Amino acid sequence: MRAFKKYFITGLLIWVPLVITVWVLGLVVNTLESVVPAFLSPQALFGLDLPGFRVLVVLVVLLGTGIFGANFLGRSILHQYERMLGRIPLVRSIYNSVKQVSDTLLAPNGQAFRQAVLVQYPRQGSWTIALLTGAPSGEVADHLKTEHVSLYVPTTPNPTSGFFLMMPKSEVVPLNMSVDAALKYIVSMGVVAPPAPDPILAGDAASLSADLSSPDASTASAAARSSD
Repeated sequence: MRAFKKYFITGLLIWVPLVITVWVLGLVVNTLESVVPAFLSPQALFGLDLPGFRVLVVLVVLLGTGIFGANFLGRSILHQYERMLGRIPLVRSIYNSVKQVSDTLLAPNGQAFRQAVLVQYPRQGSWTIALLTGAPSGEVADHLKTEHVSLYVPTTPNPTSGFFLMMPKSEVVPLNMSVDAALKYIVSMGVVAPPAPDPILAGDAASLSADLSSPDASTASAAARSSD
């Protein structure tokens, strides 16, 4: 019975990651293919079924849109397009909200989720891993007495849900691990230990630590809020 249990668990460990990977890839492919209209399907164009053709169409459209939006003419047209959407009451609120989130998360020079940190949550003496998302701004920052950072605390074992926190910089401890390693550590409930620190990440963490403790940064930010 003990041998049966051992071999059964070994089989699960081999098949479960593979099955879930195939399922996720299939879900992504099906989602991308559902975006392509019927007149661009391989059946309509060539009279036969070509697996992956719709995914290729989506990738080509995304690449072409990126190239178009990167030049002056494309940016001008997109600006007018966004202004037009901004005049539609319901569409305006949805589009602007989604655009702000996507610009924050997907921008190449964005700061969201670039650093894993250690914080005390949900109480003093209890530690968890969080992801740095930025810094409070606007009216929120005006009400905070000291310099704070914005954090996302993923839940275990589902990191797509979590908590948004604003904590003092002095209470945030930068970690020498990648965001991927931090997420694996969270999803595995601490079973999958993070690898040895990467020298590049260590440099980034040291830089962030200097930023978090720098009085000049705090003074500059406070001055900026006062000027607003």
